Amino acid sequence: MAVQDIITEIEKLNVLELVELTKTLQEKWGVSAAPVSAAAAAPAAAAEAAPAAAAEEKTEFDAVLTDVGPNKINVIKVVRELTGLGLKEAKAVVDEAPKPIKEAVSKEEAEKIAAKLAEAGAKVTVK
Repeated sequence: MAVQDIITEIEKLNVLELVELTKTLQEKWGVSAAPVSAAAAAPAAAAEAAPAAAAEEKTEFDAVLTDVGPNKINVIKVVRELTGLGLKEAKAVVDEAPKPIKEAVSKEEAEKIAAKLAEAGAKVTVK
């Protein structure tokens, strides 16, 4: 199976399944995400240290639900559709606004999320 196929399958998972996958990988191989984050930060720091390095364009964005608006039920439905969460989990996300809906996604995807939630009456900030 190619790496891109694996990534495609992981993208289909909902949040709870991703948590389960992470825990399973940590238990099976004794790895965690913390060292990966530190390793990813090192090249960025090196790029900033180089005098000729140009400012990097932001490639990952977060779609954050900032205001639910008057149509809470419709917003919950859209959150469920976008995240794959169950009713209870989606309601909790909406009730706890401001709350990220999706993190580290492309600008286009974040804007699509914002547009869908805006149709339902919610306000979303793309960071």
